Amino acid sequence: MSSSFELPPMSRRSLLTGIAATSALVLLHPFTARAAANQAHLRLMETTDIHVNVFPYDYYADKPNDTMGLARTATIIDTIRAEAANSLLIDNGDLLQGNPMGDYMAYQRGLKDGDVHPVIKAMNTLGYTVGTLGNHEFNYGLDFMFKVLGGANFPFICANLTKGQLASDPKNDELFFKPYVIVEKMIKDGAGNESPVKIGFIGFVPPQIMLWDIKNLEGKAQTRDIVEAAKAWVPVMKEAGADIVIALSHSGIDGSAPTDKMENASLHLAAVDGIDAIFTGHQHLVFPGPKTWDGISNADPVKGTLHGKPAVMAGFWGSHLGLIDLLLEKDGKSWKIVDFTSEARPIYHRDDKKKVVADVGDKREVIDAAKAEHEATLAYVRTPVGKTSAPLYSYFALVADDPSVQIVSQAQSWYIKQMLADTEYKDLPVLSAAAPFKAGGRGGVDYYTDVPAGDLAIKNIADLYLYPNTVQAVVITGEQVKNWLEMSAGMFNEIKEGTKDAELLNADFPSYNFDVIDGVTYQIDLAQPRKYDNDGNAINAGSNRIQNLAFEGKPIDPKQRFVVVTNNYRAGGGGKFPEIAADKVVFQAPDTNRDVIVRYVYEQGTINPAADGNWTFKPVTGATATFQSGPKAKQFIADVKGAKIEDAGEGTDGFAKFRLVL
Repeated sequence: MSSSFELPPMSRRSLLTGIAATSALVLLHPFTARAAANQAHLRLMETTDIHVNVFPYDYYADKPNDTMGLARTATIIDTIRAEAANSLLIDNGDLLQGNPMGDYMAYQRGLKDGDVHPVIKAMNTLGYTVGTLGNHEFNYGLDFMFKVLGGANFPFICANLTKGQLASDPKNDELFFKPYVIVEKMIKDGAGNESPVKIGFIGFVPPQIMLWDIKNLEGKAQTRDIVEAAKAWVPVMKEAGADIVIALSHSGIDGSAPTDKMENASLHLAAVDGIDAIFTGHQHLVFPGPKTWDGISNADPVKGTLHGKPAVMAGFWGSHLGLIDLLLEKDGKSWKIVDFTSEARPIYHRDDKKKVVADVGDKREVIDAAKAEHEATLAYVRTPVGKTSAPLYSYFALVADDPSVQIVSQAQSWYIKQMLADTEYKDLPVLSAAAPFKAGGRGGVDYYTDVPAGDLAIKNIADLYLYPNTVQAVVITGEQVKNWLEMSAGMFNEIKEGTKDAELLNADFPSYNFDVIDGVTYQIDLAQPRKYDNDGNAINAGSNRIQNLAFEGKPIDPKQRFVVVTNNYRAGGGGKFPEIAADKVVFQAPDTNRDVIVRYVYEQGTINPAADGNWTFKPVTGATATFQSGPKAKQFIADVKGAKIEDAGEGTDGFAKFRLVL
């Protein structure tokens, strides 16, 4: 496979970006060019949400992908370093999980004493100064995480992850990692003289890891509110001599009012006195950037500031390198910031036909560092486990019952019935909740499950179920089943009678929260407003989007108890579904949902994943709605059950547009 990673033919733009650092074509940043004798330019560079994507390769599709890969990001790091007199590289978390290489290393290969994880081997070639933790670092357990991070030749920091109960004073918390580091760097000023600057870095992880990875963390760890931890530790950093303080926040940007243990707290973190600049992540978005951030107070998506301080979010999977450039001025014996710029620089662009064009090739040292594990991962994902009698695809997973979700539900139900056969819950009816993971959106026009009829390999199963979640089951009432579905129906905008070509999908609602529950039948009435907001708060308490909800052909009994099999994320409260939380859990499996699907396929030999059409939209008189999907969706229109879908031409960014006749 090594031939797939030779440097591709490059456009002039690519050549300028990827050219050797010593070339005269590399343009110095204005701060380096204009710095006075008492001033210095410091460039801070961020990678974030790499998710084990060292290679520009989509293991699910089993083909190269020019939109991803630390090997590509690394190429622009060289050039970007050459544009500045002084620079440092940091990582903002979510390294260890996210593609089959991560699963291969955790579940198949493992790490023996002295082994270094491929993502760490790759990073060790690039000269990182410091890193922090993302929420996905915990997916494989604490022992594995510490083994992996122990192979890094740079430190990791986290100020809000404790070993036990929270202390009354955050400074007395027993932390797993140092809360901060202060790096003394010799920097060259405008006159060419060198002198030291003390740069403090402090790191934060989303507190929600205690929900999302309760199986790995319960009784072993605890989290503190991000802003609370920052307010305690930043003054300590200043007292310890930090000239400037940089926050590494694996947390996104949310314009709503601050709440305790807020997931996306970076905006409010930036308001903490003493923090000078902030690196963000977690949301898989780009900041500064257009549209997404419009209307958020104290966030400037053009200049790249949060509360007036420089900030950046560098996409995901290596798609961008985040840059914060600081012009420092010496004030006595210390330094202060007198100017700054912020930028997220991409590794690719789209041409006039929306086709992806690589701006850089691979950095050979990064490719070589992880090549053996890459080859082993390819062999791992290509292993056949069974056959499918019909194609598996997710092009219409958000608008109709779907085969890629159907097979997940079938496998979950098959598994949980066996697990509960000798328990007090054996006589309760079993329902199964599953959501589409690959449904386009930010992932792009190819971010869909698309498996032809025939052999099913592990890569196909991983494609169906992206995350290493474990199976869990809850016991809830028929009324709670309805409210679960009401929350899921937030996926759709309200569409009134007679409306033509309304936008169908709510862009702010994550596809992984669009749960379909199998074992019941129901309709979704789009003429009614959504009942719950994204946080599970009832905003239209009288709304009933879920209509004709039935079990075994009869209206569901609101008081009847059901076992609903799902994953640890949802059962633990992930997504903030009303009344779905850890107190409802009756079974926690040692098995991942993905492994259950593999075993189900293996035992069945040949599966029939055809969707059974258990949910549909309730007709809305005279109304149509539009949505986008991948261009390949056109070949499956005739197979969709329970929905009338028409080709509506071209969409945006390479997507195809479709019309749903309601």
